[in-house]
Parts: sequence; C-alpha cells; structure tokens
Amino acid sequence: MADVRDEVRRRYAAAATAPAGPGCCGPEAPTGEAGRFGETLYDATELAGIPVEARLASLGCGNPLAVADLRPGERVLDLGSGGGIDVLLSARRVGPSGFAHGVDMTDEMLDLARANAARAGASNVAFHRGTIEDLPLPDAAVDVVISNCVVNLSPDKPRVLAEAFRVLAPGGRLGISDVVAEDHLTPDQRAERGSYVGCIAGALSRTEYLDLLAAAGFVDADVTFTHAVADGMHGAIVRASRPTGPDTTEENPR
Repeated sequence: MADVRDEVRRRYAAAATAPAGPGCCGPEAPTGEAGRFGETLYDATELAGIPVEARLASLGCGNPLAVADLRPGERVLDLGSGGGIDVLLSARRVGPSGFAHGVDMTDEMLDLARANAARAGASNVAFHRGTIEDLPLPDAAVDVVISNCVVNLSPDKPRVLAEAFRVLAPGGRLGISDVVAEDHLTPDQRAERGSYVGCIAGALSRTEYLDLLAAAGFVDADVTFTHAVADGMHGAIVRASRPTGPDTTEENPR
C-alpha cells in the first residue's frame, strides 16, 4: 500500500508543479481522450473567476458539485482536493455562511491550492494536509463529502468510506465522481486497461462500491455510469447518505 501511495504522491506533485502536463486522470487514460477528464467536464460559466492555475491542475473524471447539490450555509469536504478547483467552486455555492475544506497528502498541491484560494479571494476555505484514509477533521464536522476521481487511487477504500461516514453529520450526504468498472471485469482485467495512478487499475466495480458503502453505514447508495473511459470502465456518479438519528460513529471507529 505504501508503494501505491508514494507513486500517487509523486504523480500529483509533478502535476502541481507543471499542471498542464500529465496528471492522475489525464492524458494517460487508455482511451486517449484527455478531454474526458479535467476542466472540460465543468460548465464554462462555473469556471468564471476560478484561477487558471486551479483549472489546469484539475485532474478529475467528473463534476462532483453537479452531484452534491450544495446549498448555502453547508459545510463541505473535498477528498483529495488537488489544486483546489472543487473547493473553490464549493465555497462559492455554500456562500459566506458556509465553509469548504480540502484534504490532500501532497505538499505541492496544498501550496498550489492555497495560492489559488488567495487569487480567487476565497475566505471561507481551508486546505489540510492528510490522507483520505485518516482525515484530519473531527466527527460529524461536515454536511457533504465530495471527491473527484480520487477514491479509486486509495489502496484502502473501505477505510476511505468509513472516514467519510465518520466526518459526516447525521443526515449528511456523499456525492463523488470516480472511475468505476463494470461488474464482469476482474481486477486483472482492470489492470490491463490502465495503471493505478492512471485511475484505472484501482477502480472498484459497481457492486463492490455499493457493498463497501453499505458496510461503512451509508444508505440510499447509487452508482450511475456517465461516460466511458476504457473498455468496461466508466466515469461514474456515486451518491449515498449517512442516516439521521443517534450517533453511530462507534460502529465505524477511526
């Protein structure tokens, strides 16, 4: 697991210092369709006022803000926030009464994201150093967890989803974009279609995703394919909710 994390960290660091170059989910994708990743998956009107440095560093496979339906006053956390594009867009949507957090393990990306926040004049944001398997936020700290093509990069996906559940307040929701495999593809077949750092080999299947979400405690889970990225592999929207009611974090210990 450490080898995978180190390779991902190196790739992200390179993307932060040369954001127009190859990144995680960019030109390495097996379809060769680099346009199916990054800033082109956002509506152009959304990107108005977002620093070009944040847009160029966008390496995702979707637009998690279109999934999460953010509302004024909400607290949002972006897993693997990279250059900060989704945090800055989230901060705009939740407004001055809300707040947007980003977590990333790469110092170069954190430096870039903080610089982008300063360029955008965003005051309701914070970027934290940490891994998505051990989030540096307290229990029930946010209303919404988003992520853009990052969960597939983790070597411990059950832990990621358990941590997302932990930091969500009861009634909170998960809305992420990710690469997901069709159920018939074995792990070896997924690896044949692309590398781990290329966001392909580490992808879960649709059923695996749903099973892990349920195991973490989520309800109303759904995985919807949106566009093909390789044979049997798709960009996907993943939605789920944390139940309302009594605190259940003891069932999902940190």
